[in-house]
Amino acid sequence: VQLQASGGGLVQDGGSLRLSCAASGRTFSSYNMGWFRQAPGKEREFVAAITRSGAGEYYADSVKGRFTISRDNAKNTVYLQMNSLKFEDTAVYYCTASQVFGSDYGLYDYWGQGTQVTVSS
Repeated sequence: VQLQASGGGLVQDGGSLRLSCAASGRTFSSYNMGWFRQAPGKEREFVAAITRSGAGEYYADSVKGRFTISRDNAKNTVYLQMNSLKFEDTAVYYCTASQVFGSDYGLYDYWGQGTQVTVSS
């Protein structure tokens, strides 16, 4: 599956952004989807994941209550709604797909190219 993330940009502290990730192919609904992020000089870290049907979600503690992951299997798209953004949310955000649901980087087989999110303080 090929993934194309979009929706990043520059936003002020406290603002909101919605990221989208469009997947190619007819098997999108067979994958659990996730979002990771990587800030300069830091390792890539888990942000959120959603199950194949969308019934289950899991978040990193740092974004819980502020970010919401969702998906539309009819549109082959996964979203990340980010509210109450903070300076420390600044990073390149990657969408990813896995046959296994979880937060471990090693579980994910397919990665998009990333979209930059910059939060100004």
